[in-house]
Amino acid sequence: MNESPKELKPDSSVVLQVRKIGNSIGLILPKEMVARLNLKEGDKLFPVEQPGGGIMLTPHDPDFERAMTVARRGMKRYHNALSELAK
Repeated sequence: MNESPKELKPDSSVVLQVRKIGNSIGLILPKEMVARLNLKEGDKLFPVEQPGGGIMLTPHDPDFERAMTVARRGMKRYHNALSELAK
């Protein structure tokens, strides 16, 4: 939980181009990047806006992470009551 964030370095050898796909637009990821990130068709990535106007794509839903943080805090606070209810 207390992992320090990895230093992000731009990969100047990879440039993604926005393309029309049907009635939408999308990004095509190079095969090597898909393999390195262990992505499969149908996987979901969540965009997280960064300070300075960039975005980060993550497989972790930030809303779910926030909800789990609140839930963990509640489980810790009401541990005794939850233990009694579980009996």
